[in-house]
Amino acid sequence: MQDPDAPDPAAPRRVWVHWIVVDLPPDLRALPAGAATRLPPGARHGKNDWNRAAWGGPCPPIGRHRYFFALYALDTRLDALHAPTRAELEAAVAGRILARAELVGTYEKQLAAPRRVG
Repeated sequence: MQDPDAPDPAAPRRVWVHWIVVDLPPDLRALPAGAATRLPPGARHGKNDWNRAAWGGPCPPIGRHRYFFALYALDTRLDALHAPTRAELEAAVAGRILARAELVGTYEKQLAAPRRVG
């Protein structure tokens, strides 16, 4: 999952990687609830831009951000990659992509309502 609107949609400076998962089972039809912490057997996390091999959910500092989820069907497993960065993953899949799907969602933090005191 990537956020191309970081840090501010009006002045984006980079594409922020929130989540990388490699080697999802080819017969998987959906991710189960809690998949961010319990991946299906054989799958593993790559390193996000917080330098963690984990899910890093959306939390935009300002404005409505777009979040791109990309799914690739490959002609091979990526067993040699243990916790790849985006660059490592892109190098490993070059020339191996059979099909691609993409889902785009948006998110904007809701500001807390002011509290009345008194």
